[in-house]
Amino acid sequence: MKPSRRGAGLVALAAATALVLTACGGGGGSGTAGDVTGGAPPAAGNDMNPVAYDQVRDGGDFFWSIDSLPPQYNYNQLDGTERNNKDIIDSMVPEIMKGDAQSVYQIDPDYLESAELTSTDPQVVTYKLNPKAKWNSGRPIDWTDFDAQYKALNGSNPAYVVSGTTGYDVIQSVTQGATPQEVVVTYSSKFADWKGNFLPLYPRETNSDPKVFNEGWISQPLNDQTAGPFKLESVDATAKRITVVRNEKWWGQPAKLDRIVYVALDQAAQADAFANGSLSFLTIGPSVATFQRAQQVPDTVIRKANGPNYRHITFNGAPGSILEDPKLRLAIMKGIDRNVITQSQIGPIVPGAKPLGNHLYVEGQEGYEDHSGVVAFDPEKAKSELDALGWTLQGNVRAKDGKQLVIRDVIPTGTPVSEAEARIVQQQLAAIGVQVTIDSVPSDNFFEQFVNVGNFDITHFAWLSTPSPISSSSGIYRLVDGTVGQNYGRIGNQKINDLLVQANAELDPVKQRVIVNEIDTELWNIGHSLLTYQRPDAVAVKPNVVNFGAKGFADYNYTLIGFAK
Repeated sequence: MKPSRRGAGLVALAAATALVLTACGGGGGSGTAGDVTGGAPPAAGNDMNPVAYDQVRDGGDFFWSIDSLPPQYNYNQLDGTERNNKDIIDSMVPEIMKGDAQSVYQIDPDYLESAELTSTDPQVVTYKLNPKAKWNSGRPIDWTDFDAQYKALNGSNPAYVVSGTTGYDVIQSVTQGATPQEVVVTYSSKFADWKGNFLPLYPRETNSDPKVFNEGWISQPLNDQTAGPFKLESVDATAKRITVVRNEKWWGQPAKLDRIVYVALDQAAQADAFANGSLSFLTIGPSVATFQRAQQVPDTVIRKANGPNYRHITFNGAPGSILEDPKLRLAIMKGIDRNVITQSQIGPIVPGAKPLGNHLYVEGQEGYEDHSGVVAFDPEKAKSELDALGWTLQGNVRAKDGKQLVIRDVIPTGTPVSEAEARIVQQQLAAIGVQVTIDSVPSDNFFEQFVNVGNFDITHFAWLSTPSPISSSSGIYRLVDGTVGQNYGRIGNQKINDLLVQANAELDPVKQRVIVNEIDTELWNIGHSLLTYQRPDAVAVKPNVVNFGAKGFADYNYTLIGFAK
């Protein structure tokens, strides 16, 4: 879904439906906490109606809702890190490791026989590829694909417009091991979240040419450069549909579904489409109206799970922007009641829900600490701080040096959650003399023409997280001259940059969590962004849909999705 995004590992979601903290069901994976990833342990499973492969009906079409067709199918390119794209390419492009229900990466045996940390000084990771794994072109997947991706994403060549360089910028070399299917990755410095690298993996044919990297995947996925259980059948830009079908060149267990049809619909239209049978599921996320509508659809079950994703308000602090001053951002944040937003948006879905207090960990992950006290709702304090900054009330709106304190809230059209949040913020800030102008823009280019380029004062969307929360978040919070990455608000400092480097290099998960919480404290202190709430992972489906639903921290196995016999 569109208005959501993933930081160099994280996906951004502008739309309203995605994931959050709710009741859970179903089983989890087999991973263990505290491994070298430093990843977060402890989610409580997922709820996907798990059924054994031989109990899934062979065949059928699955209609999967997205908010719009992606502007870019190369997930590693800046415009490609959207939820819509993630859902699509995961059926076709190698994810050599997949997150389990405990938010721990496990190797995918269709692509890897093993992936091991074979040395810590220097850090060396050795991958052994499944010898059956081939691109649809017929070429075996080998070490050259890893080498090309590392060189494209390490930041050394500005011709590659990448979503982030974290993890690749500390690789010293990628070489062949005993065979072309053994990949030896040597790091120049320690990198704890190495399991999050090369996800997804694109072929050297994409990564060796900046033009192909940036432009080759814009109109559609390149079928000969994919390698998954499905392949592209068609992209219908008029009907706003993309269809993938079983891949006859796939070497693993065949997918149960005949095809998956990704249907682009505004959020407001998705509930009715599910009710009339045009969609195979309905993502509820934090929409109370959608939750209530789903409850009215006959023969429907609602699946829920803990999830790692969250809503937030990004502030634009770029030089020259009205919110450049961190003291002004913090004063305004104190005028926004996050509890009201949380309860109005997800209270009926998640009883007892409260605002999120950490930029890098969500509740349910080990290491989570709430450092949001610095922006606790206090309208009187907000008013006094604004007065002290010279923004004095003149009529109903504050002004300074002849300029009114008017901020532009850019949101995507057709996204009820963003609209509701924006109205609440508008009303609350009016009470402290800050005027908010809501600017609804087309969801099709919400990121490309507005968020990515800083064409906003504040904006709302969701970040979709990964089992490697530190490295995947680095691009959101790092600020380096000339490089924005996914730090769309252009807010940061050298202290945060240095701490991110330390956290990514710390192999001891206990020590890493201490550093991460230092980062979060500083992010709150500079008014980087205002977190609102974890998004509920709530999905409505028919009872016969199996191996699909509220996946929580896990990744889907696309060969298992289908319908019960």
